[in-house]
Amino acid sequence: MLPSARFSDLEGASVLITGGGSGIGAALTEGFVRQGAKVAFIDIADEPSSALCETLAEATGNRPLYFRADLTDVGALRDAVGQAVARHGAVTVLVNNAANDSRHPAEEVTEEFWDANQAINLRPQFFAA
Repeated sequence: MLPSARFSDLEGASVLITGGGSGIGAALTEGFVRQGAKVAFIDIADEPSSALCETLAEATGNRPLYFRADLTDVGALRDAVGQAVARHGAVTVLVNNAANDSRHPAEEVTEEFWDANQAINLRPQFFAA
């Protein structure tokens, strides 16, 4: 991916991306890395996340930080955010990208399924104290 424009305000910005190790999240991670941002991302997919870090470090000299954490584990999530802040400073760009988009007929949606999806897809409160 070659950016068509360079945004100087992203140079050195502290960026945190949830679900940044594969798919759309990996493209977001790459885009911010190529802009010169200090990127940290949280994901549960170890292999693609580690490979992405290697590939981007080789291609750009700007290695993103990968933190493995399950978004449903608030303690692990807060720990990952704390480590990102300790390494890159206060987060100035947050991309809540992680999601689990498994679809079912409405009559098959259980309370447990609903709660699990909400815990993954609507977890912006992890920055709260």
